[in-house]
Amino acid sequence: MDFDFSFFLLVATVITGFIWGGYLLMLRSAGTAFDEENEPWLVEYARSFFPIVLIVLLLRSFLAEPFRIPSGSMMPTLLVGDFILVNKFTYGIRLPVINKKVLALNEPKRGDIVVFRYPKDPAVDYIKRVIGLPGDKIVYDQKKLYVNDKPVEQVSLGRYEGFGQGQDMTGAEHLRENLTGIEHSILVRNDALSAEGVYVVPEGNYFMMGDNRDNSNDSRYWGTVPEENLVGKAFFIWMSWDWQHKGVGFDRIGTVLE
Repeated sequence: MDFDFSFFLLVATVITGFIWGGYLLMLRSAGTAFDEENEPWLVEYARSFFPIVLIVLLLRSFLAEPFRIPSGSMMPTLLVGDFILVNKFTYGIRLPVINKKVLALNEPKRGDIVVFRYPKDPAVDYIKRVIGLPGDKIVYDQKKLYVNDKPVEQVSLGRYEGFGQGQDMTGAEHLRENLTGIEHSILVRNDALSAEGVYVVPEGNYFMMGDNRDNSNDSRYWGTVPEENLVGKAFFIWMSWDWQHKGVGFDRIGTVLE
């Protein structure tokens, strides 16, 4: 079990609910009417905070969770300082904290941008794009991607101009990649070394790669992601902040991710 924010939300919900509910039961057993003016301060705080933490827990666990992008591994799709929302129910309903799936819904699709728990340290959240589905054969060779022995189409968009905290990616080649019907942008440094190889995705696992192909710690280095590590699908940028550029990136707010 990972003692993350969901764990502390659950603990706060249980404690405040126990205090508030226990006080009401005590009054009922004694045949005493509830008097808000004379309630103990601890009960008052519990009564005030219980519905708030409960609502936050439910929303964050079952609907959508906010994340901040800390690195450039998904450039140019996601920039350092982007704040995104992640759909928590699209891949199934999971219980908070223990992350056990209780209702299966959709399966990840090739091209989805997914937040997941890093297999080598589940306490850390990663975000990458789904490249390989269970049973797929993935080949990455000389900056080219192949899915089940078919080359993935790439069209050059020219030289990338970075800014702010992504300034160091200036000069990379900006490409539009058609991942079997899902088009998205990627960055490639033709003079940089990157991991290459042939990978077969095991059942119940997914092969993940960053859009910034030469600056991404992904499945090429540490393997595939088990289904139980999936957190949700990123779908929306609700805020963008880069203190090295222009502060709030108003042009990025409201961007729907693809």
